[in-house]
Amino acid sequence: MTALDQAPADFLFALGTLREARCRSELRLDEIPAPARLAPFAVALGAEVMGPGDGTPGAVHGPAAAALAPAAGSDDVELATGRFILLHDPDGSEVWDGEFRIVTYIRAQLEPDMGNDEMLGSVAWTWLVEALENHRAPYRSAGGTATRVLSESFGTLADRPGAIDIELRASWTPEGRDIGAHLEAWADMVCTFAGLPPLPEGVAVLPRRRPRPA
Repeated sequence: MTALDQAPADFLFALGTLREARCRSELRLDEIPAPARLAPFAVALGAEVMGPGDGTPGAVHGPAAAALAPAAGSDDVELATGRFILLHDPDGSEVWDGEFRIVTYIRAQLEPDMGNDEMLGSVAWTWLVEALENHRAPYRSAGGTATRVLSESFGTLADRPGAIDIELRASWTPEGRDIGAHLEAWADMVCTFAGLPPLPEGVAVLPRRRPRPA
């Protein structure tokens, strides 16, 4: 007997809606091992957005530009990565305020001027809220943390330029068993973090202090 044979009908229905979700073609989405102790039933997906490392102008914009700049002539580079985890407890959880909980993580490299902007965290959170609204994915009890990560290199790697990454960790309780729209909203966020145009309608753009040179 497999784990799915023991899964409740609500969880199986939710899995079906995830399989039917339509995500952008730039996103590589694969199932990964799910955490075993967070809930009786769980499924996890890993995502990444890759971009050409040939330094082609205009290929991407925003956060992706910094990632592409040092990669001229190399293979594809990772522009953004993330995880999408769906948890299910048939008995419900007071902490979740429901039987399902979605836990997500996104990380992407930023341009220095964007990474230093004090509004970065609030804008990243706005992306999440507006993405869910744009995809009509009802939810409640949402919470999250946006973190800027500064990387500096020393010694034999001292010539490597510094980098600033944005990390967004968030979770929310979906209304009902249909999770497909939630996955689509999250997938669009990963692509937005990667700087892939065009931005979804209504999604805020990270504040910029100066225009990018032509």
